[in-house]
Amino acid sequence: MPGPGPTIADIARAAEVSTATVSHALNGTGRLAEATRRRVREVATGLGYGAPRAPHTRTLGLAVTTFAGSAWNYVAVTYFSRWLTAATSAAHARGYALTTLPADRGAEALWHTLAVDGMLLLDSPEGDPVLSALRARDIPVVFDGRPAVPRPGDIWVDNDHAATTREVLDHLAAAGARRIALHGGFGRDHYTRAVAEAYERWCAERNQPVLPVRFDPHDAAGHAFDPLFHEGAGAVDAVYSLYDPGGRQALAAAARHGLAVPRDLLVVCASEDPGYAATEVPVTTVTLHPELTAEAAVAALVGRIESGDGPAPAGASAGSLAGEVTVPAGLTVRASSRRV
Repeated sequence: MPGPGPTIADIARAAEVSTATVSHALNGTGRLAEATRRRVREVATGLGYGAPRAPHTRTLGLAVTTFAGSAWNYVAVTYFSRWLTAATSAAHARGYALTTLPADRGAEALWHTLAVDGMLLLDSPEGDPVLSALRARDIPVVFDGRPAVPRPGDIWVDNDHAATTREVLDHLAAAGARRIALHGGFGRDHYTRAVAEAYERWCAERNQPVLPVRFDPHDAAGHAFDPLFHEGAGAVDAVYSLYDPGGRQALAAAARHGLAVPRDLLVVCASEDPGYAATEVPVTTVTLHPELTAEAAVAALVGRIESGDGPAPAGASAGSLAGEVTVPAGLTVRASSRRV
């Protein structure tokens, strides 16, 4: 049987306004800004206020909100496309549809009205407006990546970035690297910060220099490496790049400066791109296992919806922080980090 329609209080929570404002907006009374009146009415319509309520279809929502506020083609990023495919399959296997939600400001009305049982948020940044709207509607949320400001009861799925960073650096050191540059610093997300902190601790323990190189997604030629590479072989003897295009940027910069990989420079890149296995010098990569992460997130969200909480699925283990499910990352060693 269809459930009761939304109340004034439901609309107020979804629109993040008072019940009095909702009443004025729907009745055409009071002194409200026209934009506020229009938005409240759009939210009410989206929630089905005043209309017969259709039978409910079990649905999960998904939003990639790293760059909330501007549209971007996240499906072109291998990690996100693989995550989305795996999440869709996992949701369908549990009897749920999966709706992918745009995260740009033009879709703001959707955040307040989309009819979903729960939401998966990828890379939710500090001040995420999508999360704010979902919290106001009391919609269950599970995060891919640690949320900027976790609340009691939050669930997120992530890798152990500190352990993975140490594994990569130890691997490079075992191959003879002593001056390892970290190619990152893009954004303020937990992943970037956790890797940078682990890298700095590792360097301090071994009395090795901290050599940061700021990642620029538009820097195809790798000019960010120029200040370190211009001194030639030995100034930097290894690079760990944290983002998908970074390995190719490092290779391009090395070629411009006459540095041979792996003789003069070792390279490791965190990427799900299978093309790194076929570059002129195959590149060692770190996988964050998007399929395992997506399946764990869907399992946790469905568990929360149906029973108030969800156990960690096969292949994942409970993390040390409350609400965290940890998926192991993996290192695929190729020629770029094997010094002959």
